[in-house]
Amino acid sequence: MKNFLLFSALRMLGVPRWLTRLVMLAVLATSFSHLWAGTLTGRVVRVSDGDTITVLDASRQQHKVRLQGIDAPESRQAFGNVSKRGLSELVAGRQVEVRFDKEDRYGRLLGVVFEGGQDVNLAMVTRGLAWHYTFYQRDQSILDRQRYALAQQQARQAGIGLWRDAQPTPPWDFRRQGE
Repeated sequence: MKNFLLFSALRMLGVPRWLTRLVMLAVLATSFSHLWAGTLTGRVVRVSDGDTITVLDASRQQHKVRLQGIDAPESRQAFGNVSKRGLSELVAGRQVEVRFDKEDRYGRLLGVVFEGGQDVNLAMVTRGLAWHYTFYQRDQSILDRQRYALAQQQARQAGIGLWRDAQPTPPWDFRRQGE
């Protein structure tokens, strides 16, 4: 819908059709421009917290994975154990696919986890078990940014999970406070 409105606005401003089409192509390209460096498939053998898992691949090598685009409450924080339990229910012992593009400073793969075709990272936000981590949203596609932001807004409005608390403390603030 937004793309149609942009197209209409450009046409009303008298922008030539070829230039309008070029702009629209650029908009679409950025929506799908997130290229993954790799894909990892394996079984989840450990859930460390609400945004970190360990995956065992076919060659029996373990890979620590940090779920990209989300930040879950810390273990010592309110809803920390609930978040971990929620992620465990989604992936523990299950076969997953991780689409990753880099590692973080701790050597963990940063990626989106899929189980049965479901975006687990998004499911954590939808269930109110994690925040959309907007500080790193530039690492997400435009479409994922929009989906994660909308999921958080809906969970917050519905008072689901950590949003039961009127003003939950984001994990990045909790860590900064050194608690």
